[in-house]
Amino acid sequence: MITKRSRGEMNHNSTQHKGFMRDTSPWFLEYGYINARLEKETPIFNKQRIDFTPPENINSLVVCSNQLCMSLGKDALLRIDLVKADQPNQADLGRKDEFIVYKMFLDPTGSHLLIALNTSECLYLNRNAQKARFLSRWKGHIIESIGWNKFLGNETSTGPILVGTAQGQIYEAEIFITESSLFGTNPDQYFRYLHTLEEETGPAPVCCLEINRGYENRFCAIATTRKRLFQFAAKITEGNEQHGFAPLFSQPADDLPSIQEFPGNLGYSEIAFYTPKLRTYPTSFAWMMGNGVLYGTLDFSRPDSVLTGVQVWEYPSSTDKPMSIVLTQFHFLLLLPDRIKAICTLNGQVVFEDVFTEKFGPLKRMMKDPVIGQIWIYTERAVFRYHVERESRDVWKMYMNMGKFDLAKEFCKDRPECMDMVLAKEAEHCFHNKKYKESAKCYALTQNYFEEIALKFIEAKQEDALMEFLLKKLSNLKPSEKIQITLLTTWLTELYLNCLGTLESDTSKRSLYLKTRDEFRGFLSSPRNKECLFNNRASIHDLLASHGDTENMVYFAVLIQDYERVVAHHCQHDDYDEALHVLTKHRDEKLFYKFSPVLMQHIPMKVVDSWIMMGKRLDPKNLIPALVNYSQGAGTHINEAIRYMQFCVYELKETEQAIHNYLLSLYAQFRPESLLSYLEIAGTNPNTIYYDLKYALRLCAEHGHHHACVHVYKVMGLYEEAVDLALKVDVDLAKSCADLPADDEELKKKLWLKIARHVVQEEKDVKKAMVCLSSCNLLKIEDILPFFPDFVTIDHFKEAICSSLQAYNQHIEELKQEMEDATLSAKRIREDMQEMRNKYSSVDPQDKCTSCDFPLLNRPFYLFLCGHMFHYDCLMQLVFPNLPAYKQIKLEDLQKKLGAAAQPSKSCSHAKDEDSISLGKRQPSREQIKADIDNIVAAECPYCGELMIRSIDKAFIDPQKYKEEMLSWL
Repeated sequence: MITKRSRGEMNHNSTQHKGFMRDTSPWFLEYGYINARLEKETPIFNKQRIDFTPPENINSLVVCSNQLCMSLGKDALLRIDLVKADQPNQADLGRKDEFIVYKMFLDPTGSHLLIALNTSECLYLNRNAQKARFLSRWKGHIIESIGWNKFLGNETSTGPILVGTAQGQIYEAEIFITESSLFGTNPDQYFRYLHTLEEETGPAPVCCLEINRGYENRFCAIATTRKRLFQFAAKITEGNEQHGFAPLFSQPADDLPSIQEFPGNLGYSEIAFYTPKLRTYPTSFAWMMGNGVLYGTLDFSRPDSVLTGVQVWEYPSSTDKPMSIVLTQFHFLLLLPDRIKAICTLNGQVVFEDVFTEKFGPLKRMMKDPVIGQIWIYTERAVFRYHVERESRDVWKMYMNMGKFDLAKEFCKDRPECMDMVLAKEAEHCFHNKKYKESAKCYALTQNYFEEIALKFIEAKQEDALMEFLLKKLSNLKPSEKIQITLLTTWLTELYLNCLGTLESDTSKRSLYLKTRDEFRGFLSSPRNKECLFNNRASIHDLLASHGDTENMVYFAVLIQDYERVVAHHCQHDDYDEALHVLTKHRDEKLFYKFSPVLMQHIPMKVVDSWIMMGKRLDPKNLIPALVNYSQGAGTHINEAIRYMQFCVYELKETEQAIHNYLLSLYAQFRPESLLSYLEIAGTNPNTIYYDLKYALRLCAEHGHHHACVHVYKVMGLYEEAVDLALKVDVDLAKSCADLPADDEELKKKLWLKIARHVVQEEKDVKKAMVCLSSCNLLKIEDILPFFPDFVTIDHFKEAICSSLQAYNQHIEELKQEMEDATLSAKRIREDMQEMRNKYSSVDPQDKCTSCDFPLLNRPFYLFLCGHMFHYDCLMQLVFPNLPAYKQIKLEDLQKKLGAAAQPSKSCSHAKDEDSISLGKRQPSREQIKADIDNIVAAECPYCGELMIRSIDKAFIDPQKYKEEMLSWL
């Protein structure tokens, strides 16, 4: 059984580890980081012996995709799924003759196992089979290597594969398995010859084979012999991969494959590849050959050789020759008879050496699981496994020492202390090579002392690099580091201004000046610096002012939205249009109120246009001072003031009294033709008029606008004053005023008499007086006769007097007719009353109450003209719920009084009579109370009167009694 040992056992089985010593120098003192490690770091290659004692010696072992297969003794084959290590499986090779397992090959999926025998035969064993199958087409060849198809291989088929033999031939074959072929037909589909590898002495064994697919479906096969490395490349049309790799080896004779040859010879060679995760092709290789190890990277896009960056690591002369090689991302491992060595591919140094004891015998072979990445080593009696842990932990330092800083930073992204060392080293390297800006960028990312670096650039007189350093440092600060941000921002502003001042004076550097200015403005407008610049705006303004840079000062003021300073600057330089443009663009009401008086003096029309465009955002009342200051004379200012006031009144529907009063004053002084129309549009209802009536009256009177005064008098309800003033202007105007008091006939008659008197006495026009008489129905000829002089003859009034007498006669006749009609109506009413007294109805003994259906004569009852009859109490039940609340209260009160006025007993009759006599004057009689009750209860029939109509929307059953009523029916 195979199990994992504990960490203690693993360390016990581990041997010496040489090289690969960590640097423990106190570098944190220089770079500002402290590397605190609580426990010793584990080595990169961590060995573990598998707790497994084989029953026989191990002849051969292969592993791939967690599938481990080993040949034991003469004919035993053990298979182990490492995921289920406690369930090993032993397969039957099916051979009884003498043979030795020469080599075993396992495909990348772990499904297909090829077993090469020393008898020039080959067996095949599928993962799902228990018995090996003989491959008849492969007979006669000693198999040295297999080039697996990583693109088409699966659990049932290998796809086309390459087979290398000890005689130097390369064959193409394919193994395909179905459920029926597991027990029947041969699994090998074909086995055909492709090529022969030769050295100077003739054909040589094919030690290794590897097939890869690069860009644009370009395939490349790498094959090695003991001394040579061959490359076969060709493009295979997409979709034809299933047809095999013949195009790689069937190239023209003059297009020979690429060959690498070395003089040394071990008698064998081995090549290893490293394929990163998430990739389908390898990126690096290491070839173990006679003189040493040839290693480098692979570039499948190259048209000739895919090997690039090739280096040779030569074997030390004092050591044994290696037997196997394994390649990882940054190391290749060599297997020696008693140890393994790990050599870093970056610097060629031996960084790890692990010596094995002789307890388990000499080491036989080393291999790597290409899928899982674990390294396996076996002897005849033991199996060891190496875990590769954090192989790239020190790669950054090697790249840093090699000057490959970008690669160094890639491998220490999650280790800030290492990143700081790399950046500091890169900064120093750039500084010494006079790449000051690049050096500044790197220094800004380190933890080195800020003062030292700044002084370093100052001493070197590299202001551009210093600015780059400060900018980068500023971008790396946290928002909470406000003091540092303020310091750097202010310093950078000073440096930019110094630079701009120097460049501005040199006309030959105009383009550089513009570029620097744009950079400075970009710095000022950066969102990251916005808060700091705003909080320290006074200092920045002082700096800009001290350098006399008004252009950038205005730009900065706009950035921080200090528009007051911008507008003031434009006004000081008489650039009023630009000042108004700033105001209009940013729509700040307070700035409009502040600068409008100045702008109104110079560009009144444009200012008013801006006010109108602002609309209701401006309070016109606050703009009146700007208008009043420049409306003392005629001209453009007056017209613009009137235009804006009209906009406020007619467009904005402004109701502020001051606005209307000011517009009224402008009309009265400068545009009297518009005054009366404004007053008429305002209306005649004092409650909906927004100007001050008294102010308007005084203003119109001062400027002699009598028509306007008459209108104001009319609105104020002062009709007599309106008529008096109107008579001085126009009689028709006075007539229109006299008709206004429609509800007060006495006042209306008085006003018309004033007009008549004026016409008769002032104008002495009798005909016009007669027109006045006809215009008012309230005036009679006798009302205006006193106004005429004595010398006027009656001929002028004859017609009027006759009309008046005729009207009087007609009025008398109408009164007579009305008296006759009243007499006739009184007579008819008396007759109806007499008829009602004599009206009666009879009740039969069998008549019943309409409500309760009991005999009617049993109790007091009511009989209505419609024929309905009700007991007193039944009528009360019908009527009372439908009476208004006040009548219900009154009815209850009357019933109480009726009960109190009941007939007394005989013993108390005398006293009661005296009381009734004494109270008779204060309390109603019993008959009166009954009459009042009848007026309420029996005013109308409850079935024929309004009571029934009002109850039409009421439910037949009271909602509160509905449930009780429903239960009564069950």
